[in-house]
Amino acid sequence: MKKTVLFVALLVASGYVFAQKKTTTSAIIGFDATTSLDALPKAENKTVIASLDTKTGKLAFEASVKGFNFENPKMQEHFNGKGWMDSEQYPTASFTGSIINLAKVNFTKDGTYNVEVAGYLTMHGVKQPVESRAVITVKGAAINASSKFNIKLSDYSINGGAVAAGKVSKEPVINVTAVF
Repeated sequence: MKKTVLFVALLVASGYVFAQKKTTTSAIIGFDATTSLDALPKAENKTVIASLDTKTGKLAFEASVKGFNFENPKMQEHFNGKGWMDSEQYPTASFTGSIINLAKVNFTKDGTYNVEVAGYLTMHGVKQPVESRAVITVKGAAINASSKFNIKLSDYSINGGAVAAGKVSKEPVINVTAVF
């Protein structure tokens, strides 16, 4: 009897510990580098892996660079080529960071919470600090996180000819959403 009670207690405790870390394999990252000269440099990646630890506020995202889909196949080819993301040499882009003001979020109560996120974005072999505002929405058992921010392509040693020609924004908008 004691063994059964101990086993049940350990099982319940382990469920509580593991419930603090939420993961998904279908987060979405949008990339919008449109300019007045070209409205096509937009892509979306729907196969992003993401995790959120509700106890510590730690966040992580990882995306396969080849997973970004453009309307124009030629643009996708350029994006993955050596002059741009060089996805053969740098196959993934990732973010690791934390929710700075975690105390603002009650993960057990439905609501919308505005937070600050800080961490490091690694892309094209370059790791840079990133800070952004984010929105966390808790509804039932689901946690939805979203953020929108700009990056400077030059910070990541990305400066293809289309950037210089003004066909691609030097500071594209990145949209990240995940449902945990």
